Amino acid sequence: MSTGQRQQGRAVALGVVGIAGVLALWLGATAAMLWATLDAAERAQAAALLGPRAALLVFAAVPALAGLAAVVPRAWRRWVAAPAQLLEDTRVLLATDARRDLASPAGGADLQGLAAAVNQLVAQREQLRADVAQQVQAASRGIAQERNRLAALMSELSQAVVVCNLDGRILLYNGSARSTFRTLSSTPSLADGAELIGLGRSIYQVFDRKLVAHALERIQQLLQRGVADPSAQFLTSTASGQLLRVQMAPVRSVAADDSAATLNGFVLMLANITREFDQATQQDQLLLGLTEGSRASLGNLQAALEMLEYPDLEAEQRQRFQAVVNDEVAAMGRRIQDLAARTTQGLATRWPLEDMLGADLVAAALRRIEALPGTGSLRAAAAEVDATLWLKVDSFSLLQALACLAGRLADEYAVKLVQLRLAPADGTGTRAHLDLIWIGQAMSTETVMSWETDAMRIGADVSPLTVRDVVQRHGGEFWFERERVRHQAFFRFLLPLAEAQPALAPATLLQHDSRPEYYDFDLFQISDQSRALDERRLSELAYTVFDTETTGLEPAKGDEIIQIGATRVVAGKLRRQESFEQLVDPQRDLPAAGIAIHGIQPTMLRGQPTITTVLPAFHAFAQDTVLVAHNAAFDMRFLQLKEASTGLRFDQPVLDTLLLSAVVHPAQDSHRLEAIAERLGITVIGRHTALGDAMVTAEVFLKLVPLLAAMGIHTLGQAREAAQRSFYARVSY
Repeated sequence: MSTGQRQQGRAVALGVVGIAGVLALWLGATAAMLWATLDAAERAQAAALLGPRAALLVFAAVPALAGLAAVVPRAWRRWVAAPAQLLEDTRVLLATDARRDLASPAGGADLQGLAAAVNQLVAQREQLRADVAQQVQAASRGIAQERNRLAALMSELSQAVVVCNLDGRILLYNGSARSTFRTLSSTPSLADGAELIGLGRSIYQVFDRKLVAHALERIQQLLQRGVADPSAQFLTSTASGQLLRVQMAPVRSVAADDSAATLNGFVLMLANITREFDQATQQDQLLLGLTEGSRASLGNLQAALEMLEYPDLEAEQRQRFQAVVNDEVAAMGRRIQDLAARTTQGLATRWPLEDMLGADLVAAALRRIEALPGTGSLRAAAAEVDATLWLKVDSFSLLQALACLAGRLADEYAVKLVQLRLAPADGTGTRAHLDLIWIGQAMSTETVMSWETDAMRIGADVSPLTVRDVVQRHGGEFWFERERVRHQAFFRFLLPLAEAQPALAPATLLQHDSRPEYYDFDLFQISDQSRALDERRLSELAYTVFDTETTGLEPAKGDEIIQIGATRVVAGKLRRQESFEQLVDPQRDLPAAGIAIHGIQPTMLRGQPTITTVLPAFHAFAQDTVLVAHNAAFDMRFLQLKEASTGLRFDQPVLDTLLLSAVVHPAQDSHRLEAIAERLGITVIGRHTALGDAMVTAEVFLKLVPLLAAMGIHTLGQAREAAQRSFYARVSY
């Protein structure tokens, strides 16, 4: 007997007891009032008459109570349970797209007629839906064909493309991007890169948020200047040690009137240049080795040739110096051949520098300096700035260097004001001077060299780069000067100039309907800065729906996970292509009773990773989402017991479809996953596999959300509170 059936039986029993109690109370009250109307003689006569027959009265009451016990359950099912179940089934048909006829209820003819009428209305609704769908399909067939062509084109692009909203949430990516992120994964064989990329996931798991924000600021500046096709690029290294070259372009909204379109997202085009950069580094090392080796060889050659010029040189010495010449020439030839051979292996990829208007760079630097934490009243201002100069710079690292130097001036020399000056270098035409100026104490050469070679620190952040690294990246120079007449000191950066670019008139935004393999543009409407999770609507959140297969049902007594399966629900849609599935070696015997249920044989688990390897990959996959499971208390108990050994905590909110089903359908007999799926019109495939159960649970959850909304339960906090009030919330493992 299921828990739901036990609950219903308990309710019927309580109803019988209640009715019997009311009847007994009524009879007792009636007898008491009748007894009160009798005088003493009549009472004595009644007692003498009924006393000997008390057993007969009790014997007559027993069949009456038995009949009452037989009638009340039937009446309960007919007049209470049947209407409640019919109401719940009708609400399912009303709030979801489930397509099934209501079963004939156990009630009377009126209730059965009501069910038949509901079925007729549902049939009419399905016919109307079919007619509308047919018309929509006919109208959109041409659009769908064009979309599919563009989707095929996008999916075959060798360039990795990722589109994000302004919060950095991924709303589009193609197959090449998925392959690129697979190479960045710390556990590619387990998560297949899915812990890094997925619809609704944050791009900041891979890229530094400040680096992306800087590129967006650069694009905003270009948009304000009227550039039709603004872009920015940067180079970054990932946690896995890969080097990525990233080009960013804006996504702008379509204005309903003649007003300017606003920025509501960005496109990232990625290229993994780790191998090319390594090749370039090796070639630089070879070139340096050739230069240093050739310098020594040339010295030896010059000395030998000078000796050979002496006419009175003995034959033996002449032969020795000639051998020196031959050896050094041969060594130089080998070095040159080695360099040439390695150079042909690939083209060198250099650190990319972007063209940027110098005035924009100065404005960004002033904002960055004044926003420095912990510098008190430090102010920044522009001195002489040549507005016509264009620089070729890595603006992110250069701004870091300026901010670091300004911060150290404020901290160590109590400087209150710094100024930035930009002017062309005298007579070069290819270089510009960018000066960081202050009034105050001068510093020694040793201090300047120390600041130049120390790792840059900006507030609590420490960069792996030094000021010297930034200067070398630009092929420039850096030094300290003091102007005694003005009582000023300054740091000077010598930077390369770029060709001046003409100002362009604003252009109409080109609309692209490219649809790659994985996309959801509804995510443009989601903002992480809106509300706390409990206040967020269920339809807005991202979920990881998961299930586990285990060796048994007692996690506290040594049972272990043998399989984890999960999928994602983002923006109200099931993302089947974004899944996680992994067998786990439990490092213990597999009970035969469990094999009959999940079908996992011991041989399938041999050689599989242990839970200490799998759980970090699953933790990364589920990061920044709400967890969903059926009978979640069971699965979460297994995860919690691994916190000490793995150091990982699954502390995000959890929703349980078993509890939510009990909230939506309290009158139903069963809340097993198969029973819920049948009620909601969901086909069950792959039952008792972790991923199969996760997929069914995800479909059940998506059907429950509108039913919860019909009850006034819209937010995550409301759903969790309602679930905890259900009877099943008392179950623990």
